Amino acid sequence: MSEIETEYRAPRRGKGRADRAVLLAPGAGSDMHAPAITVVADALAAAGVPVMTFNFPYRTAGRRAPDRAPVLEAATRRAAGELAERARLPANRVVLGGRSMGGRMGSQVVGAVDDPLPALGLVLLGYPLHPPGRPETLRVEHFAKIQAPALFVSGTRDAFATPAELKRHTRRIKGPVTLHWLDTCDHGFKPLKASGRTPASVLDEVAAVVTGWVTGLA
Repeated sequence: MSEIETEYRAPRRGKGRADRAVLLAPGAGSDMHAPAITVVADALAAAGVPVMTFNFPYRTAGRRAPDRAPVLEAATRRAAGELAERARLPANRVVLGGRSMGGRMGSQVVGAVDDPLPALGLVLLGYPLHPPGRPETLRVEHFAKIQAPALFVSGTRDAFATPAELKRHTRRIKGPVTLHWLDTCDHGFKPLKASGRTPASVLDEVAAVVTGWVTGLA
């Protein structure tokens, strides 16, 4: 497998050694420096949680088309292992997640039938439940195998998953599920102008929700 690029943020404050860490993977059309990834990662580090972001092999190689799922999943496992080693934590103290496809890959390795990756939880930012306009093409086969707590942060105008669809299908997950809705936002977390909100304020909300949820995990 091609090398992956990683970026590790050590906690900026906090007493003693951290007892949890977070891995954030980017969406298909972006990289580890995407605003949603960066803002959330910075907030977690400021709250005393080690966090690592990474690029999938196709991004590292300069390609635009995503790798096949097995390659993406292998990269996720490798990044999770690197984070656990750098934070000096067991694998089951790492929260996996990310934006869209990146979060989906985290959920798939945690919900794998063979060799599921242990995790403290899942942070899924804009989970792509199905391709836009194709609600019959669901990406939920692994949901029933997930036993870790899961946080879904999704826009109410997300073409990849309506609130009703996400509520219905996340019932398959055996672990506790938290759903947080971003009012008037689309898949990219962009709000309607009529809402009076800015994209920056939405990302601040996402960062606060993720940080509060991660630090509140048992």
